[in-house]
Amino acid sequence: MTTKDMEPPEGQTQGRLNKRSPEAGRFTPAPNPQGAEYVQPHVLGHHLPTPEKTPAWPFHTVGTWMVDIDKNIEAWRQGMKVWRHEHLIRMGYNDAEYRREDLLWSQSNFIHTQMMVEDRYFYDPVAGKYTIDRYLDDLIARYGGIDSVLLWYIYPNIGIDDRNQIDLASDLPGGIEGLKTVVADFHRRGVRVFLPTMPWDNGTRDVGMQDWEAITKLAAEVKADGINGDTYYAVPHAYREASDATGHPVVLQPETTPIADDHIMWNNQSWGKLTRTQVPGVAKLKWIEPRHMVNVENRWGRDRTDDLQYIFFNGIGYVAWENVWGIWNQLTPRAGETLRRISKIERKFSPLMVSQDWEPYAATLQFSVFATAFPSDKMTLWTVINRNEYEVAGDQLAVPHRAGRRYYDIWNGVELSPRLENDEAILNMPLESKGFGCILALEDGAAVDKFEEFLGEMKALAKVPLQSLSNVWKAIPQQIVPIEATKAVAAPPAGMVRIPAGQFDFRVNGIEIEGYTWDGVDFQYPWETSARRNHLHRMAMKPFHMDRNLVTNADYLEFVEGSGYYPLDDHNYLRDWQDGMPRPGWENKPVTWIGIEDARVYAAWAGKRLPHEWEWQYAAQGIDGRLFPWGNDWNADAVPAIDRGRNMQPPSDVGAHPAGASPFGVLDLVGNVWQWTDEFMDDHTRAAALRGGCSYNPTTSHWYFPQAYQLDQHGKYLLMAPSKDRSGKLGFRCVVDATDG
Repeated sequence: MTTKDMEPPEGQTQGRLNKRSPEAGRFTPAPNPQGAEYVQPHVLGHHLPTPEKTPAWPFHTVGTWMVDIDKNIEAWRQGMKVWRHEHLIRMGYNDAEYRREDLLWSQSNFIHTQMMVEDRYFYDPVAGKYTIDRYLDDLIARYGGIDSVLLWYIYPNIGIDDRNQIDLASDLPGGIEGLKTVVADFHRRGVRVFLPTMPWDNGTRDVGMQDWEAITKLAAEVKADGINGDTYYAVPHAYREASDATGHPVVLQPETTPIADDHIMWNNQSWGKLTRTQVPGVAKLKWIEPRHMVNVENRWGRDRTDDLQYIFFNGIGYVAWENVWGIWNQLTPRAGETLRRISKIERKFSPLMVSQDWEPYAATLQFSVFATAFPSDKMTLWTVINRNEYEVAGDQLAVPHRAGRRYYDIWNGVELSPRLENDEAILNMPLESKGFGCILALEDGAAVDKFEEFLGEMKALAKVPLQSLSNVWKAIPQQIVPIEATKAVAAPPAGMVRIPAGQFDFRVNGIEIEGYTWDGVDFQYPWETSARRNHLHRMAMKPFHMDRNLVTNADYLEFVEGSGYYPLDDHNYLRDWQDGMPRPGWENKPVTWIGIEDARVYAAWAGKRLPHEWEWQYAAQGIDGRLFPWGNDWNADAVPAIDRGRNMQPPSDVGAHPAGASPFGVLDLVGNVWQWTDEFMDDHTRAAALRGGCSYNPTTSHWYFPQAYQLDQHGKYLLMAPSKDRSGKLGFRCVVDATDG
């Protein structure tokens, strides 16, 4: 049986409504004409099986089945409690990790996000400083803020050279000391910090120790709070042992739901997947261990309504992930405001959210309205979701009433006056289309800290209906960074080749590993309305002159000595030079470990500029659309040998592969080192269009920065700061504008 087998088909709805029975004086299930008995299915996958499916009689629709939640819900719940008890015995379950004082914070870590360090709200590349307050203030303004952040500094750039995942942490602005400051700044704002670990990074430079030793050592050094296991179904127990051995234990969080449930004994959190069925699913790990924090991840989601209803129904958390590998997938205003209200409630009543006695599918009175009860001795909270595409008003819940009990509509911030009938309180509240509700029952004498203030805040929020806010997603606008023209000259300067005018079909595709063909992926050229992966534009190319060869170490040394240039951010600058000079024998190799800022300064000093991407491609391809500078078939003699080792070899000398010349005689366009061209930016991310690929090609994983040897392909290289952007396999060449003559 698969997970799909356990979930009701898309479009399936809750079954017959309870009907008021004058004889019994309470709501009773509608009769089941088939006389079906509930049989507990086998449990497998991310979710528990939904209660029994029964025919839709008497509301018969051909081909449609409904779920009678009320008919057998108590039998279902009891069956699942028995299953849980037995399952914990079979696991040999030990809840010690959930009783540890140093890890208790994970149980209220509701709103989590993965944050690209390249996000311009996090780091200001102009000022050269981290801006944690700006980043967090923006999230508070848009959706109420986060409880924890996963700092992401590795993929998708890793693999452009042999720097490993630990190296890339050291290459952040300010290095490890800078990272310590970042963690401290998040802590100052009450936000916990996770670091990532990549079990697939076995093709770059060897760290020299096991992954679990390296990442837990780093986490202890910078005082991070958790480790996220990228691609892990469960972070292995070796990480738990290594973390504890540092004296700075962290929470472990696999990327997805553990296949083996016993792994939750040391993975206090996990990312989870949602159900999109009409009847919401119950998160299995939450059912097994209510203190296990599931943060639902749906990075490519645009309409987040199902996500948010699912987490509210289960009392779990969310991965509010918007910057997805430099592709901006922002929460819509409606989703953001919904998340603000959900998180506000979950944080306020976090002890109830981990109730061992929580009850999904609490009895409701309206069709396709679902509720979950989170009880304690002093109070009970019901989270309610309306799966209908229309507003549902009136009676919603009928709950046992006790003397002195008071009821509050938490979602709308008002006290309720229930209708009391036969020892039950009938609770009335409005639910928007695809909306939310929340009711709190306080026992006599129970109190909630600053409760009146909280109710006032919720009442103020409720004045703005969620349905009045836009739920329309659209791609974020992107701009190309202008390149200032040079003085036009007729004859090509020394070492340059004239590229004549011509009509050119600029056809190029982004080779990003993820993002599909969605709007917002890759780049937005000046003639396009939004970023997209595939591009075609007919261009009338003006003449220009291009460097025949890549800029060499000798060329760059002349610039350094002639200009006195030295960057403010000097980390990794000319990293392979020795004592301020190119290594002996490296003079004619392309200069690398040069950021795009460094390359621009060199070009301006030389009276040149960096090429636009379409100029680079035109000079490489000519007008016949060939796949490589030399033709349509790969020629191993036209490029340096592919380097698949863990420690990359140096670039080849420029001009060493004349068979690789373009139709205009330009050399080393493909396969030696990547080359800087245009930079693009939006409000959150900067990225450069890299051309030509490089000789270094690490193996063991398809997650490494992909090659783009073909002339109809480019790489998108996320930019943060020169310290991190500079690479041992990234160089450049220049152009000069030409007169028409």
